[in-house]
Order: sequence, then structure tokens, then C-alpha cells
Amino acid sequence: MAKINFGGVDENVVTREEFTLEHAREVLKDETIAVIGYGVQGPGQSLNLKDNGFKVIVGQRKGKTYDKAVADGWVPGVDLFEIEEACEKGTIIQFLVSDAAQIAIWPTVKKHLTPGKALYFSHGFGITYKERTGIVPPADVDVIMVAPKGSGTSLRRLFLQGRGVNSSYAVYQDATGRALERTLALGIGVGSGYLFETDFKREVYSDLTGERGTLMGAIQGILSAQYEVLREHGHSPSEAFNETVEELTQSLMPLFAEKGMDWMYANCSTTAQRGALDWMGPFHDATKPVFEKLYQRVASGEEAQVSIDANSKPDYREGLEKELKALRESELWRTGAAVRKLRPEEIDR
Repeated sequence: MAKINFGGVDENVVTREEFTLEHAREVLKDETIAVIGYGVQGPGQSLNLKDNGFKVIVGQRKGKTYDKAVADGWVPGVDLFEIEEACEKGTIIQFLVSDAAQIAIWPTVKKHLTPGKALYFSHGFGITYKERTGIVPPADVDVIMVAPKGSGTSLRRLFLQGRGVNSSYAVYQDATGRALERTLALGIGVGSGYLFETDFKREVYSDLTGERGTLMGAIQGILSAQYEVLREHGHSPSEAFNETVEELTQSLMPLFAEKGMDWMYANCSTTAQRGALDWMGPFHDATKPVFEKLYQRVASGEEAQVSIDANSKPDYREGLEKELKALRESELWRTGAAVRKLRPEEIDR
């Protein structure tokens, strides 16, 4: 484990050079990794582990998602099972169903957590809000986490490109004395770029804040606000979209992802530079109170309860589809669909 300085703060980081894939295989050579759930994180993590040479099985109820697992090469009765059978066979149970589904199937999973097994999460929700979820593991199993900082789709795609998604890791309960090495081995096995230390509470607090904030909620709110202002002042849909979304995602984001926002500020036009420096303060001051309110709601458990209550409604899917349909059919994203079709796949040189 290495200490790396992040902006003046030393953090514990584990790299693939330090904790090699060969060592990870040695640590888990006698383990059967049961990946429970084949929805968001399940496919990427299970396929990456399988390709990296670990013994992996998948537990999934029959239906469309089960059929997707079969299409991905998992064989019923060989390495694809119903959830209960997979939990029984696994020595490490990767609990990768949704937060709401974790609550529903926890009794099934819990009865197969025999002494010495490991219960693995990729999100701190179930454990951190245990008073609300009822997920309280027995004391004689390891409770661990590896949380990739990206979607399961990105985890798989970058793995196939020979790259990786950075992940956080945590040990909540060490019953065997091997919890940390199991965690790190799994983190390397799923294809993490590097692993940084956290705990279950910090992971879920930062994750819920990020999802509702700059990763999805805040960014959609800001994009739609700017687009609406431009349209209300007479700009065409294509002009408003290009200035709001297309330039950001296709030109600027790849550059500041590669080089940083400081580089971007130093390498744009002087007009853009001056305006960005002058206006970042007002936007910061306007939005920080919203982020603070959001964080406090996450920390209090209010956001967790909203999620639990919403996902437990029998008509949740129908209501969700109405909300997503409204977003999809807004002028902003109908314009986006048209603009995406006009992107040149390859520029002639």
C-alpha cells in the first residue's frame, strides 16, 4: 500500500503494479465468487473476474436479465444459478442487486452466510442505513466493499481496452483476518485502475451526493437552465444545444479530463478565459448552499428513505417511465438526438 499525495493530502492507494493480478489470483485461488445480480454492476464485474482467471458463478432469477447472462456466455447449471443456489455455493457473495432488491432478498442471502464467507458490496447503502434496510450481517463473516467509480458498462468497456475504472475499497468487518487481502484481490480482479481507501459511510455519502449533484442531477439542471435561457432569447434549438451540451461533451470534457480545468482555462480564448474566471465565483456561491442541503439530507438518511419508499411502490416502474419519457421528449433532448445523428463518425483528412 502506497501513500500518494492528492492536492496536499496523503492517501492510501493500491495499484496494479503493487498488488499484481497474479497475487490476486493466489489470494483467491480457493474461493468461489458468487455474483448476485446481473443488472448494473453484475455483468462488468463478473465477466472481468472470469476473464482474469477467477472462479466465478452468477446468481440471477429467471427472466430477461437471466437471458442476458446466458447470452453473455454464462451456462445454466454450470456457472449460472438461481440466487439461493449461487449463495450456497459461493465463498464470497458479491451482493450486486439494486439497493431496493437487497432489502427484498436479504433473508435469502443471510441464511447462506456461513462462518468464514465474505459478503461483498459495491455500495455502502445497505450497511450504512441498516436501521432502514435491515441488512445486518452475522459477526462471523467478512463484510467488504469495492466500489468502481463508474458504471458497470464503463468497467467492462475499459477492461476490454486494457484500461480500468478507479475504485474505492473498504473493510467493514474482518472476521477471518483475511478481509483486506480478499478486498484488494477482488478490486484488482474486477479491473480497477487503482484502489483508494474509504469506509462504507463515506462511500455512500459521497456517492449519493455525486449522483444527485454534478454526475447527473445538477448537470441536467444546469444544462436545461442554460438551454432555456438561450431559447427564450431567440436562439434556435440547434444553436442552444451546441453551445450548452455538444461543445461541452464533445470538445471540452475530453480535454479537461485529460489535462485538467486549469489547463483548459490557460488554453482557451482570452474572452472565454476572462468570462470563465469572472463567473465561476457566482456559480459556486449560488450552488454551494444547494450541495450543502443535499449532503445533509444524505447524511440524515432522508435521501435513502425517499429511495427505499419510491422503489418499494408496486407502480414504481410505470411512474419512472413517465418521468424518463418527459425528459426524453423535452425539446433539449429531442434536439440532442438530432444533433448526435449529424456527428461525423470520421473526419476526412
